[in-house]
Amino acid sequence: MSSLSNSLPAGGETFAQTSVVGGDVPDYFALLKPRVMVLVIFTALVGMVVSHGHVSPVIATISLLMIAVGAGASGCLNMWWDADIDAVMTRTAKRPIPDGRIQPNEALAFGLVLSVGSVLVLGLAANWLAAGLLAFTIVFYAVIYSMWLKRATAQNIVIGGAAGALPPVIGQAVVSGSVGIESLVLFAIIFIWTPPHFWALALVKAGEYARAGIPMMPNTAGPASTRRQIVAYTLLLAPLGLLPVALSFGGLLYAVVGVLGGLGMIAFSIQVLRNREGEAEKRAAMGMFGFSILYLFVLFSALLAEHALGLFRAVV
Repeated sequence: MSSLSNSLPAGGETFAQTSVVGGDVPDYFALLKPRVMVLVIFTALVGMVVSHGHVSPVIATISLLMIAVGAGASGCLNMWWDADIDAVMTRTAKRPIPDGRIQPNEALAFGLVLSVGSVLVLGLAANWLAAGLLAFTIVFYAVIYSMWLKRATAQNIVIGGAAGALPPVIGQAVVSGSVGIESLVLFAIIFIWTPPHFWALALVKAGEYARAGIPMMPNTAGPASTRRQIVAYTLLLAPLGLLPVALSFGGLLYAVVGVLGGLGMIAFSIQVLRNREGEAEKRAAMGMFGFSILYLFVLFSALLAEHALGLFRAVV
Protein backbone atom coordinates (compact mmCIF):
# COMPACT_ATOMS: atom_id res chain seq x y z
CA MET A 1 0.00 0.00 0.00
CA SER A 2 1.51 3.30 -1.04
CA SER A 3 1.68 6.27 1.28
CA LEU A 4 0.25 9.71 0.72
CA SER A 5 2.49 12.33 -0.75
CA ASN A 6 3.81 14.94 1.63
CA SER A 7 1.81 17.67 -0.07
CA LEU A 8 -1.89 17.01 0.40
CA PRO A 9 -4.00 17.72 -2.70
CA ALA A 10 -6.95 20.05 -2.90
CA GLY A 11 -10.45 18.58 -2.82
CA GLY A 12 -11.05 16.04 -5.56
CA GLU A 13 -7.43 15.86 -6.75
CA THR A 14 -5.56 12.59 -7.11
CA PHE A 15 -3.26 11.19 -4.46
CA ALA A 16 0.21 9.97 -5.35
CA GLN A 17 -0.64 6.27 -5.17
CA THR A 18 0.93 3.69 -7.43
CA SER A 19 0.69 0.23 -5.92
CA VAL A 20 -3.04 -0.14 -5.38
CA VAL A 21 -5.50 -0.33 -8.25
CA GLY A 22 -9.07 -1.22 -7.39
CA GLY A 23 -10.43 -2.27 -4.03
CA ASP A 24 -12.38 -5.10 -2.52
CA VAL A 25 -16.17 -5.12 -2.23
CA PRO A 26 -16.06 -4.01 1.44
CA ASP A 27 -13.96 -1.00 0.41
CA TYR A 28 -16.51 0.12 -2.16
CA PHE A 29 -19.29 -0.49 0.34
CA ALA A 30 -17.45 1.71 2.86
CA LEU A 31 -17.49 4.53 0.30
CA LEU A 32 -21.29 4.55 0.57
CA LYS A 33 -21.23 5.51 4.26
CA PRO A 34 -23.46 2.57 5.28
CA ARG A 35 -24.39 3.97 8.69
CA VAL A 36 -25.75 7.08 7.01
CA MET A 37 -27.58 4.87 4.50
CA VAL A 38 -29.38 3.08 7.34
CA LEU A 39 -30.64 6.40 8.73
CA VAL A 40 -31.72 7.49 5.25
CA ILE A 41 -33.69 4.28 4.67
CA PHE A 42 -35.32 4.58 8.08
CA THR A 43 -36.40 8.21 7.73
CA ALA A 44 -37.58 7.68 4.15
CA LEU A 45 -39.69 4.74 5.34
CA VAL A 46 -41.30 6.94 7.98
CA GLY A 47 -42.04 9.49 5.28
CA MET A 48 -43.80 6.75 3.34
CA VAL A 49 -45.97 5.46 6.18
CA VAL A 50 -47.26 8.89 7.23
CA SER A 51 -48.34 9.63 3.66
CA HIS A 52 -51.88 9.61 2.33
CA GLY A 53 -51.87 7.01 -0.41
CA HIS A 54 -50.87 3.48 -1.23
CA VAL A 55 -47.95 1.92 -3.02
CA SER A 56 -47.27 -1.75 -3.63
CA PRO A 57 -44.67 -3.46 -1.41
CA VAL A 58 -42.52 -4.15 -4.48
CA ILE A 59 -42.45 -0.50 -5.54
CA ALA A 60 -41.87 0.59 -1.96
CA THR A 61 -38.92 -1.78 -1.60
CA ILE A 62 -37.35 -0.74 -4.90
CA SER A 63 -37.84 2.91 -3.99
CA LEU A 64 -36.23 2.53 -0.57
CA LEU A 65 -33.32 0.71 -2.18
CA MET A 66 -32.83 3.48 -4.74
CA ILE A 67 -33.05 6.18 -2.07
CA ALA A 68 -30.37 4.29 -0.15
CA VAL A 69 -28.20 3.93 -3.26
CA GLY A 70 -28.60 7.64 -3.99
CA ALA A 71 -27.54 8.46 -0.44
CA GLY A 72 -24.58 6.12 -0.82
CA ALA A 73 -23.63 7.79 -4.08
CA SER A 74 -23.63 11.17 -2.29
CA GLY A 75 -21.36 9.74 0.39
CA CYS A 76 -19.03 8.30 -2.23
CA LEU A 77 -18.71 11.61 -4.07
CA ASN A 78 -18.18 13.35 -0.74
CA MET A 79 -15.32 10.98 0.09
CA TRP A 80 -13.80 11.53 -3.35
CA TRP A 81 -13.81 15.30 -2.92
CA ASP A 82 -12.79 15.31 0.75
CA ALA A 83 -9.97 12.78 0.49
CA ASP A 84 -7.41 15.45 1.41
CA ILE A 85 -9.37 16.38 4.53
CA ASP A 86 -9.98 12.75 5.49
CA ALA A 87 -6.25 12.05 5.32
CA VAL A 88 -5.42 14.46 8.15
CA MET A 89 -8.25 13.56 10.53
CA THR A 90 -7.83 10.50 12.74
CA ARG A 91 -11.47 9.39 12.54
CA THR A 92 -11.41 9.39 8.71
CA ALA A 93 -7.79 8.60 7.79
CA LYS A 94 -8.58 4.91 7.29
CA ARG A 95 -11.31 5.53 4.74
CA PRO A 96 -10.66 3.71 1.45
CA ILE A 97 -9.27 6.65 -0.57
CA PRO A 98 -6.80 8.24 1.88
CA ASP A 99 -5.77 4.76 3.02
CA GLY A 100 -4.87 3.88 -0.58
CA ARG A 101 -7.31 1.01 -1.05
CA ILE A 102 -9.30 2.76 -3.81
CA GLN A 103 -8.08 5.29 -6.37
CA PRO A 104 -9.89 8.66 -6.43
CA ASN A 105 -10.89 8.29 -10.09
CA GLU A 106 -12.45 4.89 -9.33
CA ALA A 107 -14.47 6.39 -6.48
CA LEU A 108 -15.62 9.24 -8.71
CA ALA A 109 -16.79 6.88 -11.44
CA PHE A 110 -18.52 4.65 -8.90
CA GLY A 111 -20.35 7.57 -7.31
CA LEU A 112 -21.49 9.02 -10.65
CA VAL A 113 -22.81 5.69 -11.93
CA LEU A 114 -24.75 5.09 -8.72
CA SER A 115 -26.12 8.63 -8.77
CA VAL A 116 -27.50 8.41 -12.29
CA GLY A 117 -28.70 4.83 -11.87
CA SER A 118 -30.56 5.46 -8.61
CA VAL A 119 -32.39 8.50 -9.99
CA LEU A 120 -33.41 6.76 -13.22
CA VAL A 121 -34.64 3.59 -11.52
CA LEU A 122 -36.57 5.56 -8.89
CA GLY A 123 -38.23 7.62 -11.62
CA LEU A 124 -39.24 4.54 -13.60
CA ALA A 125 -40.35 2.53 -10.56
CA ALA A 126 -42.19 5.27 -8.62
CA ASN A 127 -42.51 8.73 -10.16
CA TRP A 128 -40.34 11.54 -11.44
CA LEU A 129 -41.10 13.90 -8.57
CA ALA A 130 -39.45 11.48 -6.17
CA ALA A 131 -36.59 10.98 -8.63
CA GLY A 132 -36.13 14.73 -9.01
CA LEU A 133 -35.99 15.18 -5.25
CA LEU A 134 -33.40 12.40 -5.01
CA ALA A 135 -31.32 14.04 -7.76
CA PHE A 136 -31.54 17.39 -5.94
CA THR A 137 -30.43 15.73 -2.69
CA ILE A 138 -27.39 14.16 -4.35
CA VAL A 139 -26.35 17.43 -6.02
CA PHE A 140 -26.97 19.43 -2.85
CA TYR A 141 -24.81 17.14 -0.70
CA ALA A 142 -22.04 16.37 -3.18
CA VAL A 143 -21.71 19.80 -4.80
CA ILE A 144 -23.27 22.55 -2.69
CA TYR A 145 -22.29 21.13 0.70
CA SER A 146 -19.11 19.13 0.03
CA MET A 147 -17.50 21.31 -2.63
CA TRP A 148 -18.60 24.71 -1.36
CA LEU A 149 -20.21 25.10 2.06
CA LYS A 150 -18.03 22.70 4.04
CA ARG A 151 -14.83 24.63 3.40
CA ALA A 152 -16.36 28.11 3.10
CA THR A 153 -18.54 28.77 6.15
CA ALA A 154 -19.17 27.71 9.73
CA GLN A 155 -22.83 27.45 8.74
CA ASN A 156 -21.91 24.40 6.63
CA ILE A 157 -23.78 22.00 8.90
CA VAL A 158 -26.81 24.28 9.25
CA ILE A 159 -27.35 24.74 5.51
CA GLY A 160 -25.97 21.37 4.47
CA GLY A 161 -28.34 19.65 6.88
CA ALA A 162 -31.08 20.08 4.28
CA ALA A 163 -29.65 17.14 2.32
CA GLY A 164 -29.91 14.78 5.28
CA ALA A 165 -33.42 16.00 6.05
CA LEU A 166 -34.90 15.29 2.60
CA PRO A 167 -35.39 11.46 2.70
CA PRO A 168 -38.85 11.66 4.38
CA VAL A 169 -39.92 14.10 1.67
CA ILE A 170 -38.73 11.70 -1.03
CA GLY A 171 -40.52 8.86 0.74
CA GLN A 172 -43.82 10.74 0.76
CA ALA A 173 -43.40 11.65 -2.91
CA VAL A 174 -42.97 7.94 -3.72
CA VAL A 175 -46.32 7.08 -2.12
CA SER A 176 -48.49 10.09 -2.90
CA GLY A 177 -46.77 11.68 -5.89
CA SER A 178 -46.69 14.94 -3.96
CA VAL A 179 -45.09 16.66 -0.99
CA GLY A 180 -47.35 17.15 2.04
CA ILE A 181 -47.22 18.78 5.43
CA GLU A 182 -46.28 15.49 7.13
CA SER A 183 -42.96 15.06 5.35
CA LEU A 184 -42.20 18.78 5.58
CA VAL A 185 -42.56 18.59 9.37
CA LEU A 186 -40.23 15.57 9.46
CA PHE A 187 -37.81 17.52 7.26
CA ALA A 188 -37.90 20.42 9.74
CA ILE A 189 -37.26 18.13 12.72
CA ILE A 190 -34.17 16.57 11.12
CA PHE A 191 -32.98 19.96 9.84
CA ILE A 192 -33.09 21.57 13.31
CA TRP A 193 -31.72 18.40 14.95
CA THR A 194 -28.60 18.35 12.77
CA PRO A 195 -26.64 21.38 14.12
CA PRO A 196 -26.69 20.48 17.84
CA HIS A 197 -25.97 16.86 16.93
CA PHE A 198 -22.85 17.64 14.88
CA TRP A 199 -21.67 20.64 16.90
CA ALA A 200 -21.49 18.44 20.00
CA LEU A 201 -19.02 16.23 18.14
CA ALA A 202 -17.23 19.28 16.73
CA LEU A 203 -16.52 20.51 20.26
CA VAL A 204 -14.52 17.34 20.86
CA LYS A 205 -12.90 17.23 17.41
CA ALA A 206 -12.23 20.97 17.08
CA GLY A 207 -8.47 20.45 16.87
CA GLU A 208 -8.79 17.99 13.99
CA TYR A 209 -11.16 20.26 12.08
CA ALA A 210 -8.74 23.15 12.55
CA ARG A 211 -5.84 21.05 11.28
CA ALA A 212 -7.89 20.08 8.22
CA GLY A 213 -8.86 23.69 7.57
CA ILE A 214 -12.60 23.16 8.05
CA PRO A 215 -14.37 26.22 9.53
CA MET A 216 -16.51 24.40 12.08
CA MET A 217 -18.38 26.52 14.59
CA PRO A 218 -16.08 25.90 17.60
CA ASN A 219 -13.11 27.13 15.57
CA THR A 220 -14.75 30.23 14.14
CA ALA A 221 -17.22 31.47 16.76
CA GLY A 222 -15.49 29.74 19.68
CA PRO A 223 -16.58 26.92 22.02
CA ALA A 224 -18.67 29.21 24.27
CA SER A 225 -20.78 30.48 21.35
CA THR A 226 -21.13 26.93 20.02
CA ARG A 227 -22.47 25.72 23.36
CA ARG A 228 -25.03 28.51 23.47
CA GLN A 229 -26.15 27.73 19.93
CA ILE A 230 -26.50 24.04 20.82
CA VAL A 231 -28.87 25.03 23.62
CA ALA A 232 -30.78 27.44 21.37
CA TYR A 233 -31.31 24.86 18.62
CA THR A 234 -32.32 22.25 21.20
CA LEU A 235 -34.89 24.60 22.73
CA LEU A 236 -36.33 25.02 19.26
CA LEU A 237 -36.19 21.30 18.50
CA ALA A 238 -38.09 20.11 21.59
CA PRO A 239 -41.43 21.79 20.74
CA LEU A 240 -40.90 21.25 17.02
CA GLY A 241 -40.68 17.53 17.72
CA LEU A 242 -44.26 17.65 19.02
CA LEU A 243 -45.70 19.28 15.90
CA PRO A 244 -46.88 15.91 14.46
CA VAL A 245 -49.17 15.63 17.50
CA ALA A 246 -50.59 19.11 16.93
CA LEU A 247 -51.19 18.24 13.26
CA SER A 248 -52.84 14.92 14.18
CA PHE A 249 -50.46 12.52 12.48
CA GLY A 250 -48.66 11.70 15.71
CA GLY A 251 -50.49 9.86 18.49
CA LEU A 252 -50.20 9.21 22.20
CA LEU A 253 -47.07 7.05 21.99
CA TYR A 254 -45.36 9.65 19.86
CA ALA A 255 -46.43 12.43 22.25
CA VAL A 256 -44.89 10.66 25.24
CA VAL A 257 -41.66 9.94 23.39
CA GLY A 258 -41.54 13.50 22.05
CA VAL A 259 -41.96 15.10 25.46
CA LEU A 260 -39.46 12.84 27.26
CA GLY A 261 -36.96 12.95 24.39
CA GLY A 262 -37.21 16.71 24.09
CA LEU A 263 -36.61 17.15 27.81
CA GLY A 264 -33.65 14.79 27.56
CA MET A 265 -32.16 16.81 24.70
CA ILE A 266 -32.53 20.02 26.70
CA ALA A 267 -30.92 18.41 29.75
CA PHE A 268 -27.92 17.18 27.74
CA SER A 269 -27.51 20.56 26.05
CA ILE A 270 -27.42 22.27 29.46
CA GLN A 271 -24.71 19.83 30.53
CA VAL A 272 -22.73 20.85 27.44
CA LEU A 273 -23.21 24.51 28.38
CA ARG A 274 -22.05 23.97 31.97
CA ASN A 275 -19.07 21.65 31.42
CA ARG A 276 -16.41 23.66 29.64
CA GLU A 277 -13.07 22.07 30.47
CA GLY A 278 -11.17 18.80 30.29
CA GLU A 279 -12.76 15.40 30.50
CA ALA A 280 -16.03 16.82 31.82
CA GLU A 281 -16.41 18.85 28.62
CA LYS A 282 -15.69 15.80 26.47
CA ARG A 283 -18.10 13.57 28.39
CA ALA A 284 -20.88 16.17 28.17
CA ALA A 285 -20.37 16.74 24.45
CA MET A 286 -20.19 13.04 23.58
CA GLY A 287 -23.20 12.39 25.81
CA MET A 288 -25.14 14.98 23.83
CA PHE A 289 -23.94 13.48 20.55
CA GLY A 290 -24.94 9.96 21.54
CA PHE A 291 -28.30 10.90 23.03
CA SER A 292 -29.23 12.97 19.99
CA ILE A 293 -28.92 9.84 17.81
CA LEU A 294 -31.12 7.91 20.22
CA TYR A 295 -33.65 10.77 20.33
CA LEU A 296 -34.15 10.91 16.58
CA PHE A 297 -34.30 7.12 16.25
CA VAL A 298 -36.86 6.63 19.03
CA LEU A 299 -38.93 9.63 17.91
CA PHE A 300 -39.26 8.34 14.35
CA SER A 301 -39.70 4.77 15.58
CA ALA A 302 -42.73 5.84 17.61
CA LEU A 303 -44.27 7.45 14.54
CA LEU A 304 -43.51 4.37 12.46
CA ALA A 305 -45.04 2.06 15.08
CA GLU A 306 -48.25 4.08 15.35
CA HIS A 307 -48.84 4.11 11.62
CA ALA A 308 -47.40 0.77 10.51
CA LEU A 309 -48.76 -1.31 13.40
CA GLY A 310 -52.15 0.37 13.66
CA LEU A 311 -51.47 1.97 17.04
CA PHE A 312 -52.27 5.47 15.87
CA ARG A 313 -54.50 7.47 18.18
CA ALA A 314 -54.56 11.20 17.50
CA VAL A 315 -54.27 13.41 20.56
CA VAL A 316 -57.08 15.95 20.43
